[in-house]
Amino acid sequence: MNSHDSSLRASRLPEGFVFTGTLFALGQLAAQTPAVTAPKKDEQKTENMSELVVQADLEKSLYKPERLQTPKQTQPLRDVAQTVTVIPADVMREQAASNLRDVLRNVPGISMQAGEGGGGPAGDNLAIRGFAARSDIFVDGMRDAASGGYSRDPFNFEQVEVTKGPSSASTGRGSTGGSINIVTKTPHLGNSYGTSLSGGTDDYMRGTFDLNQEFAGCGAVRLNGVWHEQDIPGRDGVENKRWGIAPSISWGLGTDTRFTLTYMHLDQDNTPDYGIPWIPRNSATNPLLQPGVPIVDFDRWYGNPLRDYEEIQTDLITGIFEHDFSDDLKLRTTLRYGRNDRDSVTTAPRFAAINDTTPATNPTTTTLNQQFQSRDQLDEALFGQADLRYDFSTGSIEHNLVGGFEVGREKSRNYGRSVYDPATGLPVAGNPQIDFFTGQVIIPFTGVIQRNGSITQTISDTTAFYLFDTATINEHWEISGGVRWDSYDVEYASRAASGVVSPLEREDSMFSYRGAITYKPVEQGSIYLGYGTSFNPSTENLTYIAAPTGTNNTLSLFQADPEENETIELGTKWEFFNDKLLLSGAIFRTEKTNARTTDPADPTVVTLTGEQVVEGFELGFTGAITDNWRIIGGYTYLESEVKASAVAAERGSEVSNTPKNSFSLWTVYDLPKGFSVGVGTQYVDSRYNNNNPTTRQEAPDFTLVNAMASYAMNENVTFQLNVDNVFDEDYIDRVGGGHFVPGQGRSIILSANMNF
Repeated sequence: MNSHDSSLRASRLPEGFVFTGTLFALGQLAAQTPAVTAPKKDEQKTENMSELVVQADLEKSLYKPERLQTPKQTQPLRDVAQTVTVIPADVMREQAASNLRDVLRNVPGISMQAGEGGGGPAGDNLAIRGFAARSDIFVDGMRDAASGGYSRDPFNFEQVEVTKGPSSASTGRGSTGGSINIVTKTPHLGNSYGTSLSGGTDDYMRGTFDLNQEFAGCGAVRLNGVWHEQDIPGRDGVENKRWGIAPSISWGLGTDTRFTLTYMHLDQDNTPDYGIPWIPRNSATNPLLQPGVPIVDFDRWYGNPLRDYEEIQTDLITGIFEHDFSDDLKLRTTLRYGRNDRDSVTTAPRFAAINDTTPATNPTTTTLNQQFQSRDQLDEALFGQADLRYDFSTGSIEHNLVGGFEVGREKSRNYGRSVYDPATGLPVAGNPQIDFFTGQVIIPFTGVIQRNGSITQTISDTTAFYLFDTATINEHWEISGGVRWDSYDVEYASRAASGVVSPLEREDSMFSYRGAITYKPVEQGSIYLGYGTSFNPSTENLTYIAAPTGTNNTLSLFQADPEENETIELGTKWEFFNDKLLLSGAIFRTEKTNARTTDPADPTVVTLTGEQVVEGFELGFTGAITDNWRIIGGYTYLESEVKASAVAAERGSEVSNTPKNSFSLWTVYDLPKGFSVGVGTQYVDSRYNNNNPTTRQEAPDFTLVNAMASYAMNENVTFQLNVDNVFDEDYIDRVGGGHFVPGQGRSIILSANMNF
């Protein structure tokens, strides 16, 4: 932001109140119409999540789930005092989504990031409202410990819940801009059998199945699977292959005591893609290398086919036990073991310096070094969580009280590897090289890759206790709040190839809290004011950084206290058309008061002298306008500023990867005779790859258009055609420090969906 900060902030608040007042008036009109009178959602408060999922399977989707999976949120989605977007399985099916990034394109305010360093580009790396959220991904309410290590396939997703604003009171460490919870498919009463077969351009082939079988009147088994293979459209030489299986079994469905056991295995064999290097800002010597986005074909892949590969195996085993002592007292316990084994070698294309061994800040040649990036890493995690819900009254005030605790241990081992000369057995000096414009090989790869004796090991322990309450004072007023205490301990040891071990240890404990007051002028609407905090330990993502060297800041990271964040949000939510369409809006401000910055005088020192602010407003819509017309999407405006930093040039600049404007829309209309048509669009404004105006690069804005048409031959068989990126636009999808990854080109997919 600039000198107009105060005027912008002052002018934005009345706009929010105008929007709130407009929806309030519309809600009053809706409430006065007898046709929209509906049973109160409070009557459903004793339903459990498994029953809600059954409804989603058996009823026609309206794009509007009623509740979140987490037991910490006891109210209907309409009354949750935070900005929340839920993407149901039907939207994923209609869009032919094949990864989590596809799913999240339905949520404005989320920006995709590219991997850096030894971690490479693998995993679902993203930012929410301008703040990194790589480790803020959860599965069935529990942290996915391998957040930075694999890309998720939606074959086993029931819905994806995106909650914006600090959520440490609910989720623990992280969640500055928000968090993502993936709800997986679990068994339900009744039998259902489904399968889908797809083929398309760029050798796209995909098959999925979803089988559910009831037994003994209160038990069921479910089996989901996927096989996927494709060449990435618009990226020469890049391909993805994977298969997955997810069996689950439940006992006691429909009774007071329920137990569910689930397992998911996902096996990936991909070609890693580090994209295209930026041309440095101060590149002026060679007229062919104009600073910024290079003028090259976005199809070009700069990896090395002789050495680059990515093999990932992911396993999740989860047990859930639920018992209803009564309608007012319920217990839910969850135990999870997760394992992610990643073996990858990736090329990071960087312009050659004069000595052709390090990246150039002012390249004079079009030669690229194919820098060696390795990840030989095993992540394991064991988490346990228990939630007890108690509904009671104190006088005329009704309470929904939830208390619980969480314990967990995460372990990571990352083995160092180097390239060796097969003839001499000695490490190879330098990198393979190619020409930036022609792709001609200048120095070929001839070495062998072996472990070099170095290893980085991390063990982190989490202990947390939390308590939440929603107090319904009367039909118009609710007060909700929660507090959580976290203890996060990390032990870190790095052994160099020489055998020297460098151990480090850090312990952090922190209280997080949130509170909100909600006014309900009518049953169909709510207006809320909420406040929440979160924290980011300095070792939060230590599992995923490279092993320490003599020039990095690992020691300084361990000495730094957690970053602290706070958000205030004023929002409103309204239901229309017989409660089938949910509209929402919010204005918000998030402030990180002690952001980590690197001391420019000593790059090995990390200080907590930074301050970052992101503020703006959001509009959202999800549900059905008519029985034949459904819609999901929204708009987000983000105004960001680095208020303080140890790096003087960063002060006053925008926060990286924070587009000012973003918009998404997906809508489907059912025509007569079994035909349906759908169209979607996504707009993302320009964004920067770092906070420093003297070195940062700008990714231009882009607009994508997708389309769908389907034909239901009968109640069991549907044919579906999807065209993504209809106009084959070149765009930057994921932004990194030294490179960017182009988005996928146009693709055409034909699917046959069968359900019985």
